[in-house]
Amino acid sequence: MSAVQERNSLSSSHRARTGGITSTRRRTTHRDADAITAEDAEGTTHIPSATVGTLLLGPGTRITHQAMSVLGETGACVAWVGEHGVRYYAGGRALSRSAALLEAQATQWANVRSRIAVARVMYRLRFPDEDPAGLTRHELLGREGTRVRNCYRAQAARTGLPWNGRHYTPGDFTSGDPVNQAITAAAQCMYGVAHAVVASLGCSPGLGFVHSGHELSFVLDIADLYKTDIGIPLAFDVAAESEEDIGSRTRRALRDRINETRLLERCVRDIKDLLLPDSPEHASEPAENTDRVTLQSDRGLNVSSGVNYGTEDEAALW
Repeated sequence: MSAVQERNSLSSSHRARTGGITSTRRRTTHRDADAITAEDAEGTTHIPSATVGTLLLGPGTRITHQAMSVLGETGACVAWVGEHGVRYYAGGRALSRSAALLEAQATQWANVRSRIAVARVMYRLRFPDEDPAGLTRHELLGREGTRVRNCYRAQAARTGLPWNGRHYTPGDFTSGDPVNQAITAAAQCMYGVAHAVVASLGCSPGLGFVHSGHELSFVLDIADLYKTDIGIPLAFDVAAESEEDIGSRTRRALRDRINETRLLERCVRDIKDLLLPDSPEHASEPAENTDRVTLQSDRGLNVSSGVNYGTEDEAALW
């Protein structure tokens, strides 16, 4: 088997910042030597390309081919997003050079027992005061529905808003009352945030542990982790302030909350904890920064690539 072409190794400063997220909006992003530049009316900012883990390109951003070239050389992930990452439109290569997270996700997903085990951990992340050990999938869904319904009622009581249940008609945002519109807008933004992080880490958006059958099943799983903690309370706050311009005000409020709570970094930690639970403090992360390709052998062993493992007679076939 032939070896893949190696990319330039990363500097220690980049390794220290792997997973670090840089964002730019309403600027022109270009290249100056080994740095990328962000230019606007106030001047030009130089950002060493080796310090960029993920670059989020927000509204009003233009980026040149040369800038993308240097980011590709350093292995950075680039994603086109809404304000402060609240929507995900498109992305390039993943941040990680390793398939460790993707392989862990596929392994956990492919086994029925480990798949429900991850679903239980997700439930515990959402509701840490409850132990879901031993619960079936149907029981998990029932308890999750009860907790979310109770969250709606609690937030309605807190804000003094009337609550007549969750109502949403796909494709018709205005069909719901103001608080339902705010909940829908917040959910859509959370999906964008989760999608950006999942793509940046190189995970499969479609291999979900709670949701299934959709190309974004894992994205929906991750977004739901923060529904009762961030999304629903914020939606009720926005609706309580005014019924005007609910959608855009919710997106702006959530954008600010995401910034304040450093939600993107929290998503990264949670995904790694879910998929690589036995890695203390993710000790395997340095391997994500190197090009390491192996060949699968027997009994779960991997051997080095770029080596001919045939006998002398067989080697003539290579």
